[in-house]
Amino acid sequence: MADLASPQKSADQPAPLHDVLIVGGGLVGASLAIALDRIGVDVGLVEAAAPGALPAVFDERNLSFAEATVNALTALGVMQKLRAPGGAIERIHVSRRGDFGRGLLRASDHGRAEFGRVVVARDFGEALESRLAGLRGLTRYRPVRFLGLVDADGESATSGVRAIRVADDAGERVLRARLLVGADGTRSGVRESLGIDTDVHDYHQTLFVTRLRAERGPDGTAYERLGEHGPTALLPRGDRHYGLVHAVARDEAYAVASLDEAGFLQHAQAAFGWRVGRFLACGARSAYPATRVLAQRTTAARAVLVGNAVQTIHPIGAQGFNLGLRDALTLAELIGQARERTADADCGDAALLERYVTRRGGDRERTLRFSDGLARLSANPAGLLRPLRSLGLFALDRLPSVQAGLVGGALGYRGDVPALCRTPADDAGARA
Repeated sequence: MADLASPQKSADQPAPLHDVLIVGGGLVGASLAIALDRIGVDVGLVEAAAPGALPAVFDERNLSFAEATVNALTALGVMQKLRAPGGAIERIHVSRRGDFGRGLLRASDHGRAEFGRVVVARDFGEALESRLAGLRGLTRYRPVRFLGLVDADGESATSGVRAIRVADDAGERVLRARLLVGADGTRSGVRESLGIDTDVHDYHQTLFVTRLRAERGPDGTAYERLGEHGPTALLPRGDRHYGLVHAVARDEAYAVASLDEAGFLQHAQAAFGWRVGRFLACGARSAYPATRVLAQRTTAARAVLVGNAVQTIHPIGAQGFNLGLRDALTLAELIGQARERTADADCGDAALLERYVTRRGGDRERTLRFSDGLARLSANPAGLLRPLRSLGLFALDRLPSVQAGLVGGALGYRGDVPALCRTPADDAGARA
């Protein structure tokens, strides 16, 4: 692996040309680099974080990995790098404050030991970094800032190359690739430079995230307690703590952030209830706005957006990273298939990108509809909706046909998912 921490400009040295250039070394971008390296693609990874530092996204947030995600990350050799295996999600308990009924999904009822695993984002970041360090065909540009696309009188997508400008403390330089991938998050500079507009919906909620200890430790149940200001979720971590996500109305966020530990625990307890006993302690808290940001297009000439750069969704149902990873793995799979047919296949070929859009369409549309619909319906205080929601929770708990539709999504199998997602983790781990 080449690590160009301080690239120097040279008038005599041509700009590097990669098969694929990924801007963004976070959750999805790093995973994509690993997936492409394993099939022999020359990859450049543009990262804002310096060597030895993790991107800000790798904090104390708790990531819920669906079974399909666990399978794929095991095949990529990432899960094996975790310091701890994470917490198993064996049951999913859904209820809404003020409504009757509850829904309970059991993995064992569907022939599974678990729906997935809960992993701390920082631990996952360290596992990804360990895996990236062992890649042979990866060139890392860090710490480097993405400035934009090369202007019209330089190389452009019409010449078979997509060129970008980047900078670090040593100055500016140009990087080139057959395919540019924007994996640089919700405020994607790549997306903006490509002229791709977004549709934005503000849920007017702020999400507080922390580690929480309760009277009763995790038993494999993930709780989703819905309310008029959003969800309060408890995820079973592997360290006998819960991962807490607590949504509050945006205009209450400052007051909640100002609470001391005891006051915050009381506030979260009132929203969640007593199913795990009294909330006893919590760690440092982080706060994030709940906003949906959807790119109006997924691709441009010799460019594609993945992960939060193309869709940032409400965390209800824990779909975000799982969806973004399937973006990355589908792209890698299509590039691999093209190279099986032709050794020097063009990674930025327009027909390949068109196939990518088609492959991702069903999964993306269904996941977005599920996430947004659940966020809006569950938070709507209208009294007429209460009996309908209660009926829905009753059906979820009692009717196998209703459960079946949700279980597939909980496991990460929506639409045409990549082959790595369908490889059982035990088999993938044995071959990694």
